[in-house]
Amino acid sequence: MYDLEFNKNEDSMKLLWNQIRKKGEKIESGGGNVAAEKHKEKGKMLARERIEFLKDKDAPFYEIGLFVGDGMYEEYGGCPSGGVVGGITYVSGRQCVIVANDATVKAGAWFPITAKKNLRFQEIAMENRLPIIYLVDSAGVFLPLQDEIFPDKEHFGRIFRNNAIMSSMGITQIAAVMGSCVAGGAYLPIMSDEALIVDKTGSIFLAGSYLVKAAIGEIIDNETLGGSITHAEISGVIDDRFPDDKSCLERIKYIMDKIGSFDTAGFSRTEAVKPLKNPEEIYGILPENKSKPYKSIEIIERLVDNSEFEQYKKGYAQTILCGYARIDGWAVGIVANNREVIKSKKGEMQFGGAIYSDSADKAARFIMNCNQKKIPLVFLQDVTGFMVGSRSEQNGIIKDGAKMVNATSNSAVPKFTIILSNSYGAGNYAMCGKAYDPRIIVAWPTAKIAVMGGEQAAKTLLQLEKSRLGNVTPEEEINLLTKITDRYNASTTAINAASKLWVDAIIDPLETRNWISMGIEAANHAPVKQFNVGVLQT
Repeated sequence: MYDLEFNKNEDSMKLLWNQIRKKGEKIESGGGNVAAEKHKEKGKMLARERIEFLKDKDAPFYEIGLFVGDGMYEEYGGCPSGGVVGGITYVSGRQCVIVANDATVKAGAWFPITAKKNLRFQEIAMENRLPIIYLVDSAGVFLPLQDEIFPDKEHFGRIFRNNAIMSSMGITQIAAVMGSCVAGGAYLPIMSDEALIVDKTGSIFLAGSYLVKAAIGEIIDNETLGGSITHAEISGVIDDRFPDDKSCLERIKYIMDKIGSFDTAGFSRTEAVKPLKNPEEIYGILPENKSKPYKSIEIIERLVDNSEFEQYKKGYAQTILCGYARIDGWAVGIVANNREVIKSKKGEMQFGGAIYSDSADKAARFIMNCNQKKIPLVFLQDVTGFMVGSRSEQNGIIKDGAKMVNATSNSAVPKFTIILSNSYGAGNYAMCGKAYDPRIIVAWPTAKIAVMGGEQAAKTLLQLEKSRLGNVTPEEEINLLTKITDRYNASTTAINAASKLWVDAIIDPLETRNWISMGIEAANHAPVKQFNVGVLQT
């Protein structure tokens, strides 16, 4: 029988996930029904329909960046999902990345967040040596924001640089022009291995007919300027043309079926076994109140095969749990923040979620061990940061924390990060936050990402605001604190993180095993580089 606290936690988690799921369903409609109908009237499939038709029947589609752009660009009508749909799936039995412009959103125009999302897809393809398929249908850069997408290092031009780099790496790139492909964007399909186009609806040109007339006075229609016949039979820019979307997508399936095999990393995998303990109990184990302690081992045992977790240094530095397990048959090394309150062997109380000197040292050594054994790493984050205070400073928390950050940064085996709840301060860094190149980073609905917790941050911000305002009555102070707290908390949610692509997706906790397994399968396509941790401060 579950207790009242368990049931309360379960209800809270399920309600939160249901809210996120419903929001996601709304975003999936892209630019809305009217825009979708106009799109279909041209004989075109919608972006999600193209992906569904292209991927193998019943194959999973791990969508990356569904919530990207949420709450952004509202003065321009918004940009649902960044105007592009993509993720990891299977085509002709091959794991790959698919990227599809959603032309129902501002004609598929590129907003700043669109570029960031497309670069993330390319990053995933490059890190894991996965084939990448571009389904192009875009009006080009969103001109009102051109200065935020055009000239910088991680802006639009980086896309084509990556095309060239992936080609040199031997990563298959296939592009299908299924709508507009204009200006600088015209280089993307031509820098791919295979470039296809759909009759009548597909077009490629550096400048459209209006701009051509304005620039050189030539009067010409878009189809003659850059349509399928022009580029497939006259310019030679395109390899082949097709009468409709489906026939074009069928050709991509045919090409994918012919790709050969490459060297793999050789990660250990055995037959998958479901957890012995019920994964659905995770809903009730993770506390609604983020400051409450709980046994993190209870979460781990509901994620790993047969609920078997062999701990490393089990009796030492127990605010971090390290150990070996299998997830869907794949061997993994797990580094997890332990949220219990622990009494150390030295007699001091250690608070769950905080990283102490001994736990940082233990984690660093374990990360290095996993690199030595070529075992992928899984980080389970529920971290409030590094422990502060005179005792921590005298114990060398800075150097031990640096050691953990060093090991995480230089880790050569692939890393996968799951943010369960708290992800605060430098703890986010040490536990392989986005800046530390996890192959996949996802959040549970309960995730909170910030420099510090809402209560502490709000009180600090309150003092700054009081200094600015001068005399403040007790009642005004209460109202001010509430306003500051609400605003700060809104900036720390999983939705906010996903909208900015700090995480790849928000997932149902029950899907965690599948995401990790998919990620390791992808990572197994790329041999592991040599591990060199560099200089460690002792």
